Amino acid sequence: PGPAAPGPAGTARPAPGPPGRRRVRPMPETELDPVIHAPARLRVVATLATLPTGDELSFPKLQKLLDMTAGNLSTHLRKLEDAGYVTVTKTHEGRTPATYLSLTARGRVAFEDYTTALDALLKGVRP
Repeated sequence: PGPAAPGPAGTARPAPGPPGRRRVRPMPETELDPVIHAPARLRVVATLATLPTGDELSFPKLQKLLDMTAGNLSTHLRKLEDAGYVTVTKTHEGRTPATYLSLTARGRVAFEDYTTALDALLKGVRP
């Protein structure tokens, strides 16, 4: 078979293939939230999303769970906090500073939207 012939309005039409061959479906136009999409931030949000609404996780506990350096985790938390997805609460336990983290309502919705968009994207490439 030759090259694809132009279809309506200048779109390409796939050339016929051998019988039983699957045609590739177009990818859906799905936006993935760039704030969440970075692998480290996705891990942070996914971990915080497992907590019941209103619960917090200490910074050292999250750092240990994700096996991240304090500086790297702080950088990603700042971006999530700037987007309104995470609340960072700094307090003291006695004389020791303590930092607690939680996912905001906006962060939960953003994570749900992200997982829905990712699922739609993945379903779009499955035969």
